[in-house]
Amino acid sequence: MNDLNFNINGKSVKLQVDSHRLLVEVLRDQLSLTGTHVGCDTSQCGACTVLVDGQPVKSCSMLALQADGRSVTSIEGLAQGDQRHPVQQAFIDCHGLLCGFCTPGMIMSSVALLNRTPMPSQEQIEHALEGNLCRCTGYVNIVAAVKQAATAMAGAAK
Repeated sequence: MNDLNFNINGKSVKLQVDSHRLLVEVLRDQLSLTGTHVGCDTSQCGACTVLVDGQPVKSCSMLALQADGRSVTSIEGLAQGDQRHPVQQAFIDCHGLLCGFCTPGMIMSSVALLNRTPMPSQEQIEHALEGNLCRCTGYVNIVAAVKQAATAMAGAAK
C-alpha cells in the first residue's frame, strides 16, 4: 500500500492505495464518487473523464498514484451547493443527454474546453469532444449545450 495525498473537489484527501489501482477505481470505490462512470475499460469512451489540474483526463487510464499532490475535479465537484455549473444546466436545458451514461465525461470535457476557450467555434467543440462517445444523442444537442454554456459563462464573467 502507498500513500496518496491529493485534492478532490476542493478537499484534501489522504488514502492508502495499491500501486496498480486506477484513479477511477479510487474515486468510485474508496471515495464513493460514482458520478465518474466506467464505460469501456480501454480509455476509448470518455465516460470516466475528470479534470486533473484543470485538464481532462480519462481516469481509467491513470494510476491513482499519479494524482499524488494534484488537484482532481469529478462531476460531483462542479455544482456550488444547489447551483449547477452552467455546463450542467445547459445539458439539461438543451436535452444534451438521453441515457446519461456519457454525460459526466461529456460535461467534464466541455468544462475543460470552456475554461481554456471561453467562446469556442463549432469545430473547437467537436474537437474537444472527440474522445467522448455517446450512443444516444447524435451530438447535436450536446454541441448546442456547450454553446449555451459558453454564452452563460461569458455573461456571468461580465
